[in-house]
Amino acid sequence: MDSTWTILLAGDLRPTPRLRAQVAGSRVIAADAGIRHATALGLQPELWIGDFDSATEALKEQFAHVPRQPHPADKDATDGALAVAHALANGAGRVMLAGALHGRTDHALAHLLQLADLAERGVSAVASSGREEAHGLIPGRRQRIDLPAGTPFSLLGFGPLRNVHVRNARWELSGEDIPFASTRPLSNIAAGPVEITIGAGPAVLLARPAGNAVAGR
Repeated sequence: MDSTWTILLAGDLRPTPRLRAQVAGSRVIAADAGIRHATALGLQPELWIGDFDSATEALKEQFAHVPRQPHPADKDATDGALAVAHALANGAGRVMLAGALHGRTDHALAHLLQLADLAERGVSAVASSGREEAHGLIPGRRQRIDLPAGTPFSLLGFGPLRNVHVRNARWELSGEDIPFASTRPLSNIAAGPVEITIGAGPAVLLARPAGNAVAGR
């Protein structure tokens, strides 16, 4: 049976009630210094993966009981990617990347691309910092994203998007094609849970569900 796995990453994270609810009951892997978020989220990692170059001695002592899977620092994958691969190999049907959207720009962008890649492989995946969250959009499947009314959100395509439908938002779409790098689907507003279907193309929905102020279109 598919299970939900949370991957704890080292980016900044705000442990909001929404994020705690999203990760509650999931299986947990910590990627290097991402283990620092475990206590704030009320989680107990079952595995700690990484080269441990960014984990402090205090963290290593605090979580000495967690089994470790060490990797060399000189490798061609991030600790987070290794953690995701382990989760998928063990039956993950849904993946939450906690601590993925703040910090280094290259890592944040890589995590968004990873969501799009997982979605194209049929895996439900979400990334969150507690302030923002991103949802991978699985092509050909209608997805309901549970957003509070008034939540600002943007649809980001990593290529041309075909046959796009957006429902329950201020600006709705009905079977439209969106060219690559178009800014048209940015800065939308949810009227409540949003329904999105992408016929084809890699995409994520990026939202700020905490109700932060949003700039105009």
